[in-house]
Amino acid sequence: MSRFAIALGGLLVTALCGAADAPLATGLTPVGAEQAGNAAGTIPPWTGGLSSPPASYVVGKHETNPFPDDKPLFQINASNAAQYADNLSPGQRALLERYPDTWYMNVYPTRRTAAFPDFVYDAIAANAGTARVVLEGRGGVEGTRVSSPFPQPASGVEAVWNHNLRFRGLRVNRVDGSAALTRRGRYTLVVSRQDWGFAYGLPYTTPFTQRHPNVLFAVKSKVIEPSLLSGDGTLIFEMINQTNDPRKSWRYPRALRRVLRNPFFGYEIPGGLSDGLRTVDDFGLYNGSPDRYEWTLQGKKELYIPYNAYSLHGPQVGHEDILRTGHINPEHARYELHRVWVVEGRLKEGARHIYGRRVFYLDEDSWQIGVADSYDLDGELWRVNEAHALNYYTVPVLWTTLEVFHDLQSGRVLVDGLDNQYQPYEFTTGSDPREFSPNALIYYLR
Repeated sequence: MSRFAIALGGLLVTALCGAADAPLATGLTPVGAEQAGNAAGTIPPWTGGLSSPPASYVVGKHETNPFPDDKPLFQINASNAAQYADNLSPGQRALLERYPDTWYMNVYPTRRTAAFPDFVYDAIAANAGTARVVLEGRGGVEGTRVSSPFPQPASGVEAVWNHNLRFRGLRVNRVDGSAALTRRGRYTLVVSRQDWGFAYGLPYTTPFTQRHPNVLFAVKSKVIEPSLLSGDGTLIFEMINQTNDPRKSWRYPRALRRVLRNPFFGYEIPGGLSDGLRTVDDFGLYNGSPDRYEWTLQGKKELYIPYNAYSLHGPQVGHEDILRTGHINPEHARYELHRVWVVEGRLKEGARHIYGRRVFYLDEDSWQIGVADSYDLDGELWRVNEAHALNYYTVPVLWTTLEVFHDLQSGRVLVDGLDNQYQPYEFTTGSDPREFSPNALIYYLR
């Protein structure tokens, strides 16, 4: 048993007593995925995921590759893309066309490693009987807790909520870097420290959740380098239902030496430290209120998505080994064939956003968006975003280690989550309201 699970201890028993733990339909995993593999045998059955770490893993260190002997089955490149077109997104095909000599996809055996604590599975089963979309499609949901609310989604917006509310741990401390590369591959690495408190993911009541019942998570961060930005900080309260209770955001510019409230921080606003290559709601490949789009659930398909990205995680490679002009070094990326839910969002009439259409491909085993294709207001493919995910053993939880945002029109790329040369993610428990407040942000930055 992990230290994470031990820390939860008997709290889970109390918290989950009385939950409507009705099992999901026969043949489904605890998160609502198809348990069986595919007919071709290229996707194996789910057998519990990677619920315990490999023998090579040392607690307190970066996650090690549990499949060190795996070799690529084949490579998808510009010359053979047509052969695999049915299992690629339009954005992936566009990347192969735009970078025919430098970008490719090494395809490995599919490993369905997604695994979560038992209390997450219990909560998802309970959500299946109680969760519902409210506010007439304007971005609300209720009757849900801990994790994804709709294990068998009946609509596109339900699938989007599954991604937004997916379990990512309880408390996470991490240090990582981001790089916005120019068309010539030049960049300045921005390194920040972040402290996440996932209030919604807690299976028990705390002073924080009592004070902030609508908070999905709170995150405070401070810039470590470069020196020009060092000391700047932010605090964000990500809300569950944002239509009537919008996201709250504060920033501390070192030059001004005081905390300022951001009057509006969401949707199409350029994301912080992204040089305009990502919107606020691009983070995590999608976040925030889904109210500006009409969402359509297009069903499932088999797609090559980034997965088990252990080669991009840990000290075995440096930033300079990962970053390339227009994309990351494909030699360090691992793609696998997985079943994904396909969700299309079309901008509502009268609504404002820089993306007229978005298509998400959600991993059925985790509800994490693996690939997102975004189109401009003229209907042209604009940005192709990928989330390189892995299993964090001490929880366990499947979450991203690297997010890559490709801008096809400018030829630039934003790479976020470079954690290779810093301390590994530290997963702990609990949140205190005193730790996540505008006043406390000043002390956090000292």
